[in-house]
Order: sequence, then structure tokens, then C-alpha cells
Amino acid sequence: MTTQSDTIEISGIKKSFGTNTVLHDISLTVSGGEVLALMGANGAGKSTLVKILSGVYDADGGSIAVNGEPCTLDTPQQARDSGIVTVHQIINDGVVQDLTIAENLILDQLCDGRFPAFMSKSVLHERAREVAATIGIDLPLDTQVADLSQADKQLVAIARALSVKPRLLILDEPTSSLSEREALRLFEAVEHMRDQGVAIMYISHRMSDIRRLADRIAALREGRIVGLFEKPLDYDGAVHSMLGHAVGEVMHAYKAGDQARMVFDQVKLAEDSRAFDLELKTGQIVALTGLLSSGCATVVECLFGMQAFAGGRVTLDGTDWRVKSPREAIDAGVYMVQEDRGNNAIIPDFSIENNTSLPFLKSFSWFSFINREREKARVKEAIDLTRVKYTDPTHEMMTLSGGNQQKVMVARWMLENCRVLLLNEPFQGVDISSRRQIGKLLRETAQDRVTIAVCTDVEEALEIADRVIVFNHNNLVGDHRIDQIDMATLIKQIAAAPDADLPSSSSAPAQATELHA
Repeated sequence: MTTQSDTIEISGIKKSFGTNTVLHDISLTVSGGEVLALMGANGAGKSTLVKILSGVYDADGGSIAVNGEPCTLDTPQQARDSGIVTVHQIINDGVVQDLTIAENLILDQLCDGRFPAFMSKSVLHERAREVAATIGIDLPLDTQVADLSQADKQLVAIARALSVKPRLLILDEPTSSLSEREALRLFEAVEHMRDQGVAIMYISHRMSDIRRLADRIAALREGRIVGLFEKPLDYDGAVHSMLGHAVGEVMHAYKAGDQARMVFDQVKLAEDSRAFDLELKTGQIVALTGLLSSGCATVVECLFGMQAFAGGRVTLDGTDWRVKSPREAIDAGVYMVQEDRGNNAIIPDFSIENNTSLPFLKSFSWFSFINREREKARVKEAIDLTRVKYTDPTHEMMTLSGGNQQKVMVARWMLENCRVLLLNEPFQGVDISSRRQIGKLLRETAQDRVTIAVCTDVEEALEIADRVIVFNHNNLVGDHRIDQIDMATLIKQIAAAPDADLPSSSSAPAQATELHA
């Protein structure tokens, strides 16, 4: 039974990979009944610390104790036996795709012998419903997890973690795939666990999450704890410590674009949605925003050949755009940075170098022979351009932090010039500093292409875009110039009910302070 006395002490943890020291004497205490928010830029060491606490990596020095008793965390199972449970940022680490929701939710209890090895389907579902209720999951329990959306997979992973009644619950970017409503359910579950005396380490780049949940904040920079903040929490001070400098206002000049390259004519995203017209120009970055399932992702997936529009016509440089597969899209110069890099983009066992060059091996080949020197030179140029923090490009991708993995995914599509660049949630799991580096790069290289970015986070959309286009229930409901945005209108368009009488696109100038609301 978890009590308020549970305390997890992390003392002098060190970790190096070769000559690269990632963690320097990390010392933290997380007490039962509190949420400690861990903030840090990509590459600061957050992922390494989490993997040590989870029993994935061995620390080079230091110790971990629960209630004063030293813990041996040589394996993930030892970590769980000690009461340390992690919900990783990569959703596949927390669910088994080939099992049903019910089987996932009680898998740990079956493995540790708390439930009988053989039980009827009705009993299994009864036990699983009890677990699902902890976070309000309302889905058919016999659904295979592989058939769920990313958001629902995340909720299943979190419910599974809560089911083992952890002493320390580590949540790594848990809201990155959740809608606002789903995030609220998560917050309520976290607060319930805190009230039950669970110690919670919450890792997030979203200040809204941290403002809602955090009792304390620890700022991590370059492998060191550089700030500990108690209530009343100094959020600006925490960000300053994390980045090493103050956060300035982010504003950029509006670009009208050059020639019209992609034209939408009476396009429909669903049979029951309204048709819309849209013209996209080279040199201009367009952000599509809205709630999850608003239709933003549908637009880029249809353009990339992953599915078809429900109606209408799209032309690219005056020619009908009707690709039937991502391969066709890539061959025609339309590239896409996928939302779920873990499932749809990264090959974990491949090196940084091989992951980057993968779609364009033909460019480095003569018959069946690859010119490795040319490949290495182009990859280095691309990953240096996107400021990837790496030790050696021949190391495996999974040695990089989540943010640096995302930079590699952007670098991949910078290897060759394209006509249209699609980015589906390009800043997911990326810290403020890295986000701005990627945004700056996209703006600097946008001149000869159309750039379309799906950003359900409005702040991210405002940072990157010349135009912000709002979708709501598969309908285009707003089209805003970055220098003429009225935030009240924008938010109303995003959040409105399907049949609401929405205001038209705004014309009031955007306020700089609203970018960081």
C-alpha cells in the first residue's frame, strides 16, 4: 500500500557514452504525494536519466533508494519490482500492439502472478474495466491495440502503468499525442495518484501541463541540475535555467509567397464536410491547426498518398495531384515528416547516417553500388544544418534524445530539394530551443517550395507560419495572416462546435505577448 512516506532519493548519478559525459552527479528527491516537473532542452540528459531509473541503462556512479533502502535497477523488471514505473515518450514501449486493450491493461498482473494464468473472457474484461476506469478509458476492451489511434494507445499505456500502483511514476511527455479533453483526463488521474501518495516525475515541454500539475520544478541543462524551484513556482526562472538564457519574444515578418504551386478546388475531407478552395504559394509556410481529428492530419496524409480526399481536385504546378502511395509522392518531389517517428519513420537498429539517407539511396548509387563517401558527406551536411547533437553518425538512432531524433527526421528531407514539404506535428516532444532552431531552418530554406505544417499547438503554429489555417470537424473555418491574427477569433474557430456560426478570418494585429500565453 502506497503511503505519503514513500520517498525516492537519486544521489550522484553519472553516465557517459564513450568520451561523452551525459549526466554529471544528478541528485534529486521525489516525495510521495508530489509532482516533480523535470524540464530540460533536448540533449540535456532527461532521456538518459529516465532510462537509468527504468533499469534500461546502468549508471556509471551514484545510487537510488526508495524509503532509504538502496535499489538495484539492472533490468526494467527490477525497477518495476522497486515500484518505479515509466510511461515512455515512445508509445510502443508501453503497449503490446498484437494484444487487445483488456490484455494490455492486466498484462503486468498476469506476469507477476496476481491474477490466475487462466481466466474467462468475462473475468478478464471485468478486471480490465477496473484498470480502465482509473483514467476514464471508454473503448471496446476487445479492440486490438494496433487498431487504436496514437492518443488512445497513449491512454492505454498510462492506465497500464497506473494499474501496478507505483511508488514513483515517471511520465515522459505524456500529453504529446492527446487532445485537450484527453489531457484533462490524464491530469485528473495524475492528481488522483498524487493524492494517494504516489511520487510522480513529470517530463514535459508544455508549460500548460507544468502550470497545472507541478509542485516543484527541476531544470536540467547539459547533464546537470541547474535549478530547483519550490512553490510559488518561478516558471520564467525555470525556463531561463533550462535554456541558459531568457526566452525572447518570437516574431517574424510575414511572407506573401511567390507563385501559386498547389491549388485546392472544392476539396472535401469527408463525405459530410464542406468543400473548400485553397491556394498555396512557394516561399510561404502554412500551418494547419485545430483539435485532434479536426482534419489537419487528413490534409497532409492525402497529399502524401496515404489516403484519398473525399472529393474535389488538387493540382501541383497545374497538373492533377493523384498519387496513390508515399513512394509516388516522394518520386514527384513531395516529402513528409511523419508525426509518429517511432512507428513510421525511424528504424531503431539503423545508424543516424543510414536513417537520414534511407529514402534517397538511389541518389548515392550507381547500379547496385552505393557511393558511401558521397552519402556520408551529404548526411553530415544535413544533420549539421539541423544542429543535431551527436557523437558519431554511425551510432544507432536510439542513442539520441527524442528532440535530436526529430531533427534527424527533418534533416532526412533536406537531403534533396522538394516541391512540397509536409510536416505532421514537427515539434512533438521537442524543447523550446530546438523548436526554434528547426523553425528558423524551415523559414530559411522555404523559398523554392510549398511548406505545410500540422501544428495542433497554437504557439507552435504562430512561431513558424506565414499563414495559419484552422480546421474544425473536417471543415476549413479560418485562414489568417501571421501579421493580422486576432487570437480570440482563432481560438473560437478551433474550439467551436461543428454547427457553430464562426467568425471569419481575423484582421487585427497579433500581440507578441500572446505567443507565450
